[in-house]
Amino acid sequence: MEFKKFKAATVQTSPVFLNVPATVEKAIRFIKEAHDNGATLIAFPEVFIAGYPYWNWVMTPVQGSAWYEKLYRNSVAVNDAEMQPLYQAARDYNMHIVIGINERGTSFGEIYNTNLIINNQGEIIGKHRKLVPTWAEKLTWTSGDGSSLKVYDTEVGPLGTLACGENTNTLARFTLLSQGELVHIANYISLPVAPPDYDMAEAIKIRAAAHSFEGKLFTIVSCSTISQEIKEALRADVPTIDALLDRKSSAFSGFIGPNGAVIGTPLIDDEGIVYAEIDLAKCIQPKQMHDILGHYNRFDIFDLRVNVAPTRKITFVEGEDDK
Repeated sequence: MEFKKFKAATVQTSPVFLNVPATVEKAIRFIKEAHDNGATLIAFPEVFIAGYPYWNWVMTPVQGSAWYEKLYRNSVAVNDAEMQPLYQAARDYNMHIVIGINERGTSFGEIYNTNLIINNQGEIIGKHRKLVPTWAEKLTWTSGDGSSLKVYDTEVGPLGTLACGENTNTLARFTLLSQGELVHIANYISLPVAPPDYDMAEAIKIRAAAHSFEGKLFTIVSCSTISQEIKEALRADVPTIDALLDRKSSAFSGFIGPNGAVIGTPLIDDEGIVYAEIDLAKCIQPKQMHDILGHYNRFDIFDLRVNVAPTRKITFVEGEDDK
């Protein structure tokens, strides 16, 4: 049996705000840098293409409505021409990529918070739509469904992903673990507007450590930052934007091992890229103590059922008189 070994990269940075082509170009620069440093997997933040709806937190819903339209106009479908350079970069640089996008739906009012899983052949092997938008995010995103709770077989191992607060959802995490997940991508946004006693960076680390320790796997965390460009864009509507978005300890990116411990030095707030050597064989011994997918569970007692059917928006039923 082969136990995968590879080098992974994770990015902590901001998008080029509401600019899809420029953000894709920025992602490709990080992909090239990761390739030049020997990585074959790279993780990007939540909705990196091309921005997070911070206006939901700092404006009234009425004020934020015009920004919602701007976001929709800068959302993407996975087959858009603007996305093709990203897939080409995966091929050119032999890179597996997990990256967050604002995915445009079929209705003008439909945007999904989606993570794309792209293999090193430039193929989209999966996309996960965030199941439940968190708190103020409900003003923007449509909920995903269970059809995207999947683990993907890749050259770097069985890979799964959840976005931001989903990593708090125990049942969603267990659904991925039960499919043999060994590499988990957890991506986030920097959220300085959380309650004053909430340390966002610490909360991200706790969630990642919990998933790794419980499942005995590697978690790779990628979090965005808030650029001066983002603040300037919002300043006309919110003159106090600096006070609202400058709070420290709001972003954490790094790696957690199967023992729940941080690998190397993570990024806290600062922009950059960090690396770790991943050896999936290190997932074996910790499972002797707690394997919640095997000897340390009681499936005769516990029964988790997951609806993986895609959501159907309408069902046409023929009546007897129509036949």
